[in-house]
Amino acid sequence: MLTIIAIAIKVSKYTLNDVQIKRMKKSYNLSFELERNLAQQGFDFVIGIDEAGRGPLAGPVVAAAAALKSETRNPKSETPSSRAGLATGQANSKSQDQKIFLKNWDLIRDSKKLSAKQREKVFDFIHEHFYVGVGICDHKTIDRINILQATYLAMKKAIADLKSRMYKVLSSKYKNKKYIIPDTKYIILVDGNKKIPNLSLEQKAIVGGDKIVKSISAASIIAKVTRDRIMLEMHAKYPEYNFAKHKGYGTKLHMEKLKKHGPCPIHRKSFHSVKILPKTAFNAKLKIL
Repeated sequence: MLTIIAIAIKVSKYTLNDVQIKRMKKSYNLSFELERNLAQQGFDFVIGIDEAGRGPLAGPVVAAAAALKSETRNPKSETPSSRAGLATGQANSKSQDQKIFLKNWDLIRDSKKLSAKQREKVFDFIHEHFYVGVGICDHKTIDRINILQATYLAMKKAIADLKSRMYKVLSSKYKNKKYIIPDTKYIILVDGNKKIPNLSLEQKAIVGGDKIVKSISAASIIAKVTRDRIMLEMHAKYPEYNFAKHKGYGTKLHMEKLKKHGPCPIHRKSFHSVKILPKTAFNAKLKIL
């Protein structure tokens, strides 16, 4: 889990002042403040991006990208929708629908702070109110290029997927395909202290971003739920490892299963805890297959 040591966010003319930084660090208060300010500066889409699955010993790394939709989207001036305005305290009265919206909006926070049930509940809500893209790099790619590079690749795939989905929706809605590609101004907000290398889009790395930036929180939930669902499928395929319980992370239970059965096809053979395992009959069987 990332801890916030210092946050310095500066994009164009917008800078969080010391009081705001101190308040956000102290309360981990999620808001849509940064995205709203960036939209006011002329960014058409503010995209949050996060990943799930860097640490596990098995399975893929999954990245997700999320950008807020607008019910009244104007291609040349993207602003949060009236519903998002409610979530930032701009509404004076709340109908039942508004209350439900706010309840779900409040669930969009660091995915590690939510239960699996809460993440599943808000998953569809995020898809309804955000453009979403997903990128996946499997265990083979991780072993070939290493986990850090695989994570960056998954993030690039997620951004490409989001832009493709966005293009289809907006080109159909506005009949303006020319706008989508050359004129759109994007900015990527990446959770963590590293930017995505070799990416032509403007971006900013935000330490602890999944705790203070809504778009990053939304991306973290999509990535986590998507990966968990994959690992449930892997549990059905390799039940002896109990992936449904630990999702591939190096828990005591997982290590016991690994020592007993040896690695299965989706284990990351380049990871030290897997690499040092003794050869077993199970390994020999895999070679035959």
